[in-house]
Amino acid sequence: MLTMASFLSKFLGMIYVIPFNALVGATGGALYAFAYIPYNILLSISTIGVPLAVSKFVSKYNSLGDYETGRRMFKAGIALMLVSGFLAFLALFSSADLLAGWIIASEDAGNIAEEDVAFVIRMVSFALIIIPSMSIVRGFFQGHSSMGPTAVSQVVEQIVRIVFLLTAAFIVMVVLDGAVRTAVGFATFSAFIGGLASMFVLWRYWRKRKPGLDKTLRQQTYSHDIPRKDLFVELFSYAGPFILVGLATSLYQLVDTFTFQRAMIAAGKDGEITEVAYSVISLYGHKLVIIPGTIAIGLSLATLPVLTKSFTQQNRELLFKQINQALQIIAILVIPAVVGLSVLSDQAYGALYGLKFIETTGPLLGWYAPVGLLFAMFTVSSSLLQGINQQKFAVVSLSAGLLAKILLNIQLIHMFGAKGAIFGTGLAAGIAVSLNLWRVKKSIQFPFKQVIKRTMLVGIFVAIMVIVIWIEKAVFGMFLPYDEERWAQVVMLAVGVVSGAAVYLWLAYESTLLERVLGDKVRVLDKFFRR
Repeated sequence: MLTMASFLSKFLGMIYVIPFNALVGATGGALYAFAYIPYNILLSISTIGVPLAVSKFVSKYNSLGDYETGRRMFKAGIALMLVSGFLAFLALFSSADLLAGWIIASEDAGNIAEEDVAFVIRMVSFALIIIPSMSIVRGFFQGHSSMGPTAVSQVVEQIVRIVFLLTAAFIVMVVLDGAVRTAVGFATFSAFIGGLASMFVLWRYWRKRKPGLDKTLRQQTYSHDIPRKDLFVELFSYAGPFILVGLATSLYQLVDTFTFQRAMIAAGKDGEITEVAYSVISLYGHKLVIIPGTIAIGLSLATLPVLTKSFTQQNRELLFKQINQALQIIAILVIPAVVGLSVLSDQAYGALYGLKFIETTGPLLGWYAPVGLLFAMFTVSSSLLQGINQQKFAVVSLSAGLLAKILLNIQLIHMFGAKGAIFGTGLAAGIAVSLNLWRVKKSIQFPFKQVIKRTMLVGIFVAIMVIVIWIEKAVFGMFLPYDEERWAQVVMLAVGVVSGAAVYLWLAYESTLLERVLGDKVRVLDKFFRR
């Protein structure tokens, strides 16, 4: 349920940028990203990793039959998030001018002024007041292995946010013929409106579930009776690494935010092309790239309490099985998705956002797509570390990757242009993932043999899928002007996605790979593929 809700939320997050792009263009997309990236950083810092840490904390003490300790932490966590969220709002709102000055290297090199960036940063900062405390409730329910509240509130939040965002942008740009800055400002304010909707959904869930939770609480026979100070010490020992996991992608993008324009100007690139390229990497293309990774996000959130329980109970066989399944699901679902997106990058970007600057935007998406696999792997591998009580190592792995990004990003942009920023992100995420997997193996002697074998099989099936798509592109290119017309891009994208997915799923199904990893769930494909 959580995986599907996360996927639907991210899918909606991708769909809305199509009309949003039509309304505000590449300049508006870049301006939107300039505000959202610092916001995401402050959001992660203000929550101090507590929501997911609460999930781990509650799951641990529930497995020991102590429900009171989890409830005490829940109440204390909400109070803490109210304070930290408000402080984060004040920090972002008051530092908007300073951040804008750091982000905009030269107002003459593009269409975005410092005051525009400061305005949209202030508009998005209001969401920090409510979202941190709201997320505590999600963590509490997840600790009870109840993913419904998080799933439903997540989808409702996204729908309300998107409706407000597009309505506001349409009114400003079309009805009032206003400025891009104003439209983007209201678009970023939609995060606050979506947060209110999500809070209402969670409040309804809490009212409905509270009698049952109270009954369980009254029936417990033993409590650890941990002092509040010690509760927070244990919680923060879990929470610290969660900050970094949530910050990972935003930190890579923050490096680009402060270096991309400067490096591109130094390399002699045109200001408009720089804004177009940045909008691909930070918003429009990024929305497509992270969709395959939503599977990983939902999976990591759902498996963390289960992994924690297996590790706490020292059930080594079940723990290995759960880790194997988590990694193999990423392999069989995310690898074909990112490779397919890379092969069809021109068609995907052209169909969704138009053919303007497609010679720049399409190839950038093609290079960026495989990085989505590394984002997914980092999320899951970090979740595995947290489940086996090695969460502190996430600090080391992410720091190593981030250091590589900081040191090499400008040089890579000088050498390769805009795609150098993508190479820097891929290198950083790759280093972090490699270190995480090494730590998992070293800590519990986890054998990767089965994961490697099945990933190699996935690689063979994906190679066949790619060949089929290449042949189709060559054949359709003889009579379909998909390099010149947007409708042709849509047709080619649909044909490529459907045929590529069908070929891959058929191979994975007939080889029993899907059944071995996903179990009985694949029987839904029986009516399509019959052995």
